[in-house]
Amino acid sequence: MEHIANLSISQHIWDLKYRLRDAQGQPVDQSLDDTWSRVARAAAGAEKPKDRKRWADAFERSLADFAFLPAGRILAGAGTGRNVTLFNCFVLGTIEDDMASIFDNVKDAALTMQQGGGIGHDFSTLRPKGAPVKGVGADASGPVSFMDVWDAMCKTIMSAGQRRGAMMATLRCDHPDIEDFIAAKADAKRLRNFNLSVLVTDAFVTAVKADANWPLLFTGKVYRTVRAKSLWQQIMRATYDFAEPGVIFIDRINAQNNLAYCETISATNPCGEQPLPPNGACLLGSINLARLVRNPFTAKASLDLARLEELTAVAVRFLDNVIDISGYPLKAQKTEAMAKRRMGLGITGLADALILSGLNYAKADGRAQAAEWMAAIQNAAYQASSDLAATRGSFPLFDGKKLLDRPNVRALRPEVRKSIGRNGLRNGLLTSIAPTGTISLLAENVSSGIEPVFGLSYQRRILGENGISRQLLVEDYAHKLFQSLNGSAGPRTDSFVTAADLTPDAHLQMQAALQPHVDSSISKTINCPESISFADFEQVYLTAYDLGLKGCTTFRPNPTTGSILTASPEAIADQKALPVATAAIHPPIAAASGTPLARDDVLPGYTYKLRWPESDHAIYITLNDVIETGQRRPFEIFINSKNLEHYAWTVALTRMISAVFRRGGDVSFVVEELKAVFDPRGGQWMDGHYVPSLLAAIGAIIEQHMIATGFQTGLDGVVSRPPSPPFQAEFNQVAAPSARFCPRCQQPALIIQEGCWVCQNCGYSKCS
Repeated sequence: MEHIANLSISQHIWDLKYRLRDAQGQPVDQSLDDTWSRVARAAAGAEKPKDRKRWADAFERSLADFAFLPAGRILAGAGTGRNVTLFNCFVLGTIEDDMASIFDNVKDAALTMQQGGGIGHDFSTLRPKGAPVKGVGADASGPVSFMDVWDAMCKTIMSAGQRRGAMMATLRCDHPDIEDFIAAKADAKRLRNFNLSVLVTDAFVTAVKADANWPLLFTGKVYRTVRAKSLWQQIMRATYDFAEPGVIFIDRINAQNNLAYCETISATNPCGEQPLPPNGACLLGSINLARLVRNPFTAKASLDLARLEELTAVAVRFLDNVIDISGYPLKAQKTEAMAKRRMGLGITGLADALILSGLNYAKADGRAQAAEWMAAIQNAAYQASSDLAATRGSFPLFDGKKLLDRPNVRALRPEVRKSIGRNGLRNGLLTSIAPTGTISLLAENVSSGIEPVFGLSYQRRILGENGISRQLLVEDYAHKLFQSLNGSAGPRTDSFVTAADLTPDAHLQMQAALQPHVDSSISKTINCPESISFADFEQVYLTAYDLGLKGCTTFRPNPTTGSILTASPEAIADQKALPVATAAIHPPIAAASGTPLARDDVLPGYTYKLRWPESDHAIYITLNDVIETGQRRPFEIFINSKNLEHYAWTVALTRMISAVFRRGGDVSFVVEELKAVFDPRGGQWMDGHYVPSLLAAIGAIIEQHMIATGFQTGLDGVVSRPPSPPFQAEFNQVAAPSARFCPRCQQPALIIQEGCWVCQNCGYSKCS
């Protein structure tokens, strides 16, 4: 195989995630075309034998130029013969309020994640903490305590595709334990495998706006009453401080659900784009709008609507076939899927398509065009599903009179509604907009889902087969195309906007423009600056409700999700007082010499406190500096702890690192060596970040110190500033302000996209 350093990011993602290999790890798919062919043949397996070749060819044509992108589970699993599900996520069955049902659901969750599915669960059905348990003379421990059982189970289950299973937990805003639920993830060690979302009702929002009383109740019994606004602000403060819980407007979801006549929804999949009933599953695929723009960057630029409709029809047939060929972890999931045949066909590359068309993501004409494209997909999808119903039959729970009266169906074009009335409908729900981080990278780095462009270009660190990392320039699809057509000196239009250019309101307005044309929901992250006031942050959610959204997820860099280690307040105050300088004017670092540097009698330094989750006692790291040619540089380190288990190696590390520091030169390599150490027993999650070992945590402190004192240049060229965060990715032009350390490729490149953590290096993803 060609060495990974010579491959494009698209080829790298394909080789890492979607290329079929045999049991010995040898490639079965020799090229990306082989992968397309494998997936297309598998999907065509649901066709009549005489039609399989024709449809396999049609499916393969839609895949070959990245115009249609099935979800990653399909690309990785279809046609492999492996016992995996092709559905991305599930909502599991109702948890009855008894011990047998609770642990039956834990088992079902484990079996589902074992086959690669993420799960959602509503815990509102469990009695509150302190409520009597009849017959055993005990009090209930409450839903949040049972979530710990799920969390522990998830830690032991490795899903297909080498990623940990993702879980969503929901709780109603009127449950007596709602405050415990809101505060649960303030503890950095708790529920790390869960996303949390509060089920917010219309009545609650009305009570918040009126500052009215709000009863907390279970099975009709009021346990206590709180002020609605106070409870709302608890939700907002938790989200402001540590990014959870999210908010789901559950009444709106049920009111607008096509299948409200035969199901009630109380949970979503982990990323939130698929509100699902008990045992419901989401099957996902996306139309790549960026591939459909003709005459880009010209006055004649336009999206090929005829091809868009053709692709949509092929995609609907493809996904409908996958419902039949997929495996299901549980019998109840297959029964539910077959009864309603729901799918989630969405889009990706929206921001790039707008750029290619000369439209600005943040302006009204850009939003209007995006809405027009999504409306075209919605109408084409329903027409295709109606055409399928004419030959294959409607989904078993189809009720034409009731379905035609649902809001999304009423909004369709008259001719489409007439076709549904005549033929029926094959699929109960058709459209959804999901996260597409990895498949967007596969499609030559088009913008992800409906998110804005992350960055026009940046350096991505790629791991080679020999474990040595190399840098690869990654460019946004539209930016790269513009460069190829106009040269690097060509003037850019104002359509070239990135996430950093947008206000929270611009994000909300785009999501609101598309929601009327989406049956299910939209996974999108509303990025907020760290400096946003609490009042403005709270207003983001109220605006989301007023705009008709079905939920809201924000991300604001904060101490919990935006850093791993924190120096003492005194040290931070001193660091902020250091003069700001840039690398361009900094004195050069002297080369290392054979003679150790002389030590002054008194050295300035900082002491950092590190709490490692497996250690009963804190570890204190002291770093002292010397001034060399006007530049502050590390001279020695001391590592101390009351834990005698650490004594021998901390003394050895102290002496070794101090000896390296005293030789002079560029000693920043010490950080990289320490951060590359991985504990075979597994690392730890610290304040929402994965740290692979205690030594890596110490390396992060040293890096933090070097940046803050000006010895090591920060990501933006500024060398004297408080660092944020220690494991941040080293992007040349665009650096995620809250990047985390990736547990798969061990690179500092995890960012939030569409409600999920996505590695900008290797494509690893996990719902946040």
